[in-house]
Amino acid sequence: MNDLPLIDRLVAEISRRLPAGLGDLQNEVERNVQAVLREAIGRMDLVSREEFDIQQQVLGRTREKLEALERQVAELESPSAP
Repeated sequence: MNDLPLIDRLVAEISRRLPAGLGDLQNEVERNVQAVLREAIGRMDLVSREEFDIQQQVLGRTREKLEALERQVAELESPSAP
């Protein structure tokens, strides 16, 4: 069940807790809960795991470049032996 997206897991859990025998009403409740959850999560301005991982890689490369530039500046600032 952990492989399901968060919204589907929440809807499944809510559906499981509803009384049995509701029939069409249960389906309607599930659709409404899913719609409300999607809207609420959409307003949270969250990023996907894929976007997060990409930005983490970009940050790592930027950090490496910064460290290389810092080493170059340190070499240029150090007194050189002619």
